[in-house]
Amino acid sequence: MATLIRIADIGQYDGQEVTVQGWLYNRTDKGRLQFLLVRDGTGIAQCVAFQKDLPEAVFSAAQLLTQESSVVITGTVRADQRAPGYPGGFEIGVKDLKLIQVAGEYPIQPKEHGIEFLMDNRHLWVRSLRQWAILRIRATIIRTIRNWLDEHGYLLVDTPILTPAAGENTTTLFEIDYFGEPAYLAQTGQLYNEANIGAFGKVYCFGPTFRAEKSKTRRHLMEFWMVEPEMAFFSLEDLMAMEEEFVSAIVQTVLAQHRQELEILERDTSRLENIKPPFPRITYDEAVERLQKLIEETDDPERKAELAITWGDDFGAPHETAIAEMFDRPVFVYHYPTAAKAFYMQPVEGRPEACRSVDLLAPEGYGEITGGSERIFDADLLKQRIDEIGISPENYAWYLDLRRYGGVPHAGFGLGVERTVAWVCGLPHIRETIPYARMLNRLYP
Repeated sequence: MATLIRIADIGQYDGQEVTVQGWLYNRTDKGRLQFLLVRDGTGIAQCVAFQKDLPEAVFSAAQLLTQESSVVITGTVRADQRAPGYPGGFEIGVKDLKLIQVAGEYPIQPKEHGIEFLMDNRHLWVRSLRQWAILRIRATIIRTIRNWLDEHGYLLVDTPILTPAAGENTTTLFEIDYFGEPAYLAQTGQLYNEANIGAFGKVYCFGPTFRAEKSKTRRHLMEFWMVEPEMAFFSLEDLMAMEEEFVSAIVQTVLAQHRQELEILERDTSRLENIKPPFPRITYDEAVERLQKLIEETDDPERKAELAITWGDDFGAPHETAIAEMFDRPVFVYHYPTAAKAFYMQPVEGRPEACRSVDLLAPEGYGEITGGSERIFDADLLKQRIDEIGISPENYAWYLDLRRYGGVPHAGFGLGVERTVAWVCGLPHIRETIPYARMLNRLYP
């Protein structure tokens, strides 16, 4: 009796009769031989239908198969190093074929399609080999994030999606009506995480976040996934040490488990092999000096203009890219200007104009993948900052309470899953890093 298997496990069944269930990825017609590439979600296997070995009805069914037709195939696994597929090196000699549904003419053909066409057909595009590879790597990145934090003493504590208060920029909130009162889709779970550390010490939340940024850059989505660890009794230095271990574990796990998928994506893995602690660390002051020196050394007026910066400015994509190109692995930039960062960040001692913040910039032009800081833990100072930026103190009464009842130095950061996937996979645009991207001009499908 044939064994129902996953194609990913085909190598374990050499010489055995198996059954696979899936969809036709491609068919090559060689007359009496039909070479069927069948995918089942875990891999792709070549199935060979030989006319003389099959009943006429079965062979005729093989000849009728169109791209994405659904089938159940039974046959014998045999080793053949020439056999294409993923994992490859094995094929199935077809003994029986059951046709579930003959697909109509498939919209996505092996030719160049415009990106808008592919995004309109995203529900079908996710079946392609490239998207299959990306989304498998995304799943491993998410799994590694959860496993690493769980194994290092962090507790997952879910935080609200609907919130009465902003965590960061009030101009990029999606506002909704909450039974007659304004509410917002969460930009961050951080404020609630700061409450949760009082109960559990080290926590994290992980889920979708929303930013109404009217941006069309290759780095921005309206809805994206973020993991946010928060730790009691942590300094900025503790935070950076933890982040470099955490990010390195993500990259090294993908390298260990997804060489094949990275090969499909034509990713230069030599750029990832080096992602191990320690990561370089420079201050914002030093970063500005480096950029200004770079400006002095270039004769290109356009380059000078895009890198133009004065102390106090936040970095844009060209600045982050230029800084990251100076190093062979992610670089920490810390002590940003207070005015460029969120209200809750602890000032640098003796320098109120700078705060104990840090961004981790990925190489190869991928920019900021994490952003974090030490948090203000003095209630009076936090109240002063809330008043200075003009947000409603009533909405933050509970947040101030945290400083009145056992407040401690603490720190945390957020890591964007999609930017991390883009970097690890070497993708030119963030839209392919999530199954169904929500962008400024896209809500469908």
